[in-house]
Amino acid sequence: MISGPGPSHRESSDGAGRLFELPPELAIDTGIAQRVIAGFIRNQLRQAGFSRGLVGLSGGIDSALVAFLVAEAMGPESLLCVLMPYRTSSPESAEHARLVVDRLGCASDVVDISPMVDGYFGRDGELGAGGASAREASQLRRGNLMARQRMCVLYDRSVPWGGLVVGTGNKTESLIGYTTLFGDSACAFNPIGDLYKSQVRQLAAAVGVPEAIIRKAPSADLWPGQTDESEAGFSYPELDRLLFWMIDKRRTDEELLEMGFASTAVERVKRLVATSEFKRQVPPVAKLGPRTTGVDYLYPRRRPGSARR
Repeated sequence: MISGPGPSHRESSDGAGRLFELPPELAIDTGIAQRVIAGFIRNQLRQAGFSRGLVGLSGGIDSALVAFLVAEAMGPESLLCVLMPYRTSSPESAEHARLVVDRLGCASDVVDISPMVDGYFGRDGELGAGGASAREASQLRRGNLMARQRMCVLYDRSVPWGGLVVGTGNKTESLIGYTTLFGDSACAFNPIGDLYKSQVRQLAAAVGVPEAIIRKAPSADLWPGQTDESEAGFSYPELDRLLFWMIDKRRTDEELLEMGFASTAVERVKRLVATSEFKRQVPPVAKLGPRTTGVDYLYPRRRPGSARR
């Protein structure tokens, strides 16, 4: 347990039980958040010369929320949701993804990534392209390849759709490194990258994401029964509170301990944040010339002439 001071959550209920836990200090004005994010989506697309976006729809709350936000900002006719199940994916994930598509009335594709993933790792004793070592790969290694394969599909689908890939990663995952480089972290822009998981739940409820999606345990659905919180050993509301005070409010270790957070939790989360810093930055470039891209040759996306005709 991470622990901490005061009442640890606020409950939202529709009469059928608790919908989500929201630490009081993380509550946001959802109306303002919707307005800001809608403007952000429109600006990012138009500055790059696009009017369409596409989202990898997993059936989870993050991608569902992003789909709702893009549909609100650009209209459902400008959104393509791509469902990319693996053969061991939960049937519930597909049901919930289809629920979002039906609710929004947007276009959708289904691409089964099983042949692609099994073609590398092998199946039923048969070697795949990855050879013998790939056949013995761990669940984590397989999960990372699945995440990257899904992004390959998304970027390929972006060409005939004529749109940009919209990111679905939240702030909590980014800070602790619970993301796959060039997999779920890859995107043209990310509307919810500054929202903690608890805030994602709050905004999802406000925009009308189906309650079945909000209530279920968050999972990357990388293998049967996998959930984020059981795998990592934390609850999102507790972790979000600690990250909020550690990162947003810049509290020292001593101050965090005085607030009631467990020392083991503080040390573990600090280590997770530090060791995943490389995932949050553009790859460094060895500087040789007078103006180096990404170092001292920097322009915003809205640079004149950058938009496509």
